[in-house]
This record gives sequence, C-alpha cells and structure tokens, in this order.
Amino acid sequence: MAGNKPTTIKEIARKLKISPSTVSRALNDHPSIGLVTTMRVKKMAEEMAYEPNQTAIFFKQRKTFTIGVILPKLSEPFFSEAISAIENVAEDKKYTVLLGQSLDEENRELNIIQTFKKHRVDGILISLSKTTGDMDFLQTLAKTEIPIVFFDCVPDLKDVHKVYSDLSSGMEEAISAFVDRGHQNIALINGPESLLASKERAEAFQQALQKKGIDKKNAFIVHTDLTEKGNEAAMEKICNLADRPSAVVSFNDFVTLDLIRYAKQRGIVLNQDMFFISYANYPLWKYMDNPPMGSIEQYPDQQAQKAAEILFDCIDKKEYTTTPQDVVYPSKLVLK
Repeated sequence: MAGNKPTTIKEIARKLKISPSTVSRALNDHPSIGLVTTMRVKKMAEEMAYEPNQTAIFFKQRKTFTIGVILPKLSEPFFSEAISAIENVAEDKKYTVLLGQSLDEENRELNIIQTFKKHRVDGILISLSKTTGDMDFLQTLAKTEIPIVFFDCVPDLKDVHKVYSDLSSGMEEAISAFVDRGHQNIALINGPESLLASKERAEAFQQALQKKGIDKKNAFIVHTDLTEKGNEAAMEKICNLADRPSAVVSFNDFVTLDLIRYAKQRGIVLNQDMFFISYANYPLWKYMDNPPMGSIEQYPDQQAQKAAEILFDCIDKKEYTTTPQDVVYPSKLVLK
C-alpha cells in the first residue's frame, strides 16, 4: 500500500498475475476457485493490508447493514436492557446499531427519524416518546421502503409491527396484593392522558378494582406530565384528599422515586402510612433499605429482542408490507 492509499483488488491481481475477478471470487470463497489460489490471494491480501470497500459492497447489495434505534432515555435501566438485547441480535446479523434518544420530545424524535432516513438505515426500531401524536413519518418511511417496528411505547394503530407489554395482568396482581392486605382507598398516579400507555393503565386499574369489588368512590386517578414537578403536584393532590389513599399504583418506578421523596417531606412513612407499586421493576430497588411494596415487570429485554427479530425478518425478506405482527408479553408483579 503506497502512502495512505488503500490497496485495491486490481493491485492484488497484478501482483499475482491473475484477473481481478479471480481475486474477488477467492476473497469471497467462491467454489469455482481452487483452494491453492484462494490461499495465495488471501495471503497476498493480508500482506498488502487489503480491506474491502464497504461502500461498494453496500451499493451492490443495496444495504448499509445498519439499523436505527430510537429510545426515550438511555439512562433508564428499562431502555438499557432493551438496547443490550437489540445489539445482541444485531451482532448475530453482523449489523451496526445507530442510536438516538428522543428525550420524550416529539420534534427531536422526528429529526432522528429523518437523519436515519438520510443515512439509508435498513430498518428502524422505536419506542415512541410520551409526547408523540403525529405518525405521518410512517408514510415517508414506507415510500423509501424502510421497515419500522415499535416496542414498549407503541401507537394505537393496527397496520404496524409492534411488541409491547400487557399492562392489565400486572395491574390486576397489584390491586389484588393491595386489597388482600386490607387497602380499600387506592390511587393511580398516571401519565399524560394523551398517552396510549396511560389509557391502558387507567382501564386496567378500573377493571382490576371492579374485580375486587372496590367502590369507585374509593378509587382516585391523578395525572402527571412525568416531570419532577408534575409528579410532586400529582402527589400533593393525593395527600390533600380528605380520605387519603393508603395504596398507590404509579406510572413507573422513576415517578415513584419522586412520589416517595415528596411523601417523606410530608411526614408519610413508606410501607406504613402509604404503600407503592409501580411499573418497570427498577433494578436498584433491591439496594434500598425501605423499597416500595412492589414493582411490575414488563420484560424490556424480551420485548426488544422480539422487535429486533421481526425487523431483521423484514429486512432479510425485503418485505416492507408484510402482515403486521402484534406481539404481547404479560406483565407480572414482583413484590419487594
């Protein structure tokens, strides 16, 4: 290799006095090339520090061997588990993962999608931001034949691939655990009303209460925008109720952290005056001296792995309009 100029197949062919096509076939272990020739070509390629021209390979195969993954917040353990599972599947497929964080901002999410499209990723995995309302980007991706699979936070659409957790099974177990321990006044501190996951939690909450025979007047639903201030404001509403609930189901474990801190400031004793169960099963609860009563596991690794498998199936088959898959994993209460 002269200077910094990369070695080419033609240069290897010139050295060995064979045709460039023979070199190319040998490097790719083509059966029409004998073992001796293949070994000679590979040895010369190594000596000359030859590296394949990935751009040419991508152009020929009409693939970039990259997928885009969009998550709300990588700092959350839930999504850390998810990206690890996705990267394991991608590694097996010899794909590179490009990662973008929406930080739960719809415009940021759309910009990442546009960037992935410009870079011609072969497919996209996404857990929607909690503020996403416009799904017009689906039409744009369809025109460019980029398949997309949603997981965890998914749209309320029938014609898309999606993998998510059935929130009702875990909610039913949570309400049963509360009622079996004598709680009658139970609250749900839910996410934004516009969010599909919030609607699912509210429906599951009401159905679970009904199954346990809890009167609606003893059930309270308060919404938060999932910010620290919003979580504290929601907790303040609960604490100021004349008949204050003794048990609370919250949107997720990060919301619960804010709720617990606020409750302590009000002099409320955790797991004595008030009990909490939330979604996500935060792994660091086990290191707390006085953790919440329980958390609902949603299996982010399984969701993400399945979503990745569906995406690669679409990519491998080059089918961008396959019958949409709707995969649901049951959630499960884990008592602390």
